Amino acid sequence: MKTVNDMLRDKGHSVWFVAPDATVFEALELMAAKNVGAVLVLDGDRLVGIMSERDYARKVILLGKTSKDTPVSEIMTGRVLYVGADQTIQECMALMTEKRIRHLPVMEGGRVIGVVTIGDVGRAIISDQQFMLAQLEHYITGGGQGS
Repeated sequence: MKTVNDMLRDKGHSVWFVAPDATVFEALELMAAKNVGAVLVLDGDRLVGIMSERDYARKVILLGKTSKDTPVSEIMTGRVLYVGADQTIQECMALMTEKRIRHLPVMEGGRVIGVVTIGDVGRAIISDQQFMLAQLEHYITGGGQGS
C-alpha cells in the first residue's frame, strides 16, 4: 500500500510558503507563479497556517478588503490538518474527503517536508488500481500459474 512518502518521492518535496506578515497579494503572486491553489504560512520553520484560493475569495473579496493591504495572517486558515510521511494514501483520501480540504502539509519531526494535494492522492489511487488490475489480468490469463 502506497504511503505519503511514496507520493513525495514521485512528485518531490517542494513547499511554497509565505510569512504571516506577507500581503495577500504577495501570496497570490506566488500561487500564480507556481500554479498552485494554496501556500503554507510559515513563521520561521513553524507551520502557522495555510492560505488557499478559497480563503481569498471568501475573506478578502466578499468582505471588501484589498489584497495589497491585508496580511495573510488575517485570512489564513490557522488550524491546519497535516499527515505524516508514513500514512497511507487511503488515510489521506479519507481525511481530505471528510474535512473537505484539498491540500495536506506533510510533517516530520515538527518540520514541513512536503505537501500533497487531492490531485496527487487521486493519481496515486488510480495508479495503484491500474497495477492491481494488471496483476489480476496476468494471473487470470495464466501468468500466475505454474503452467
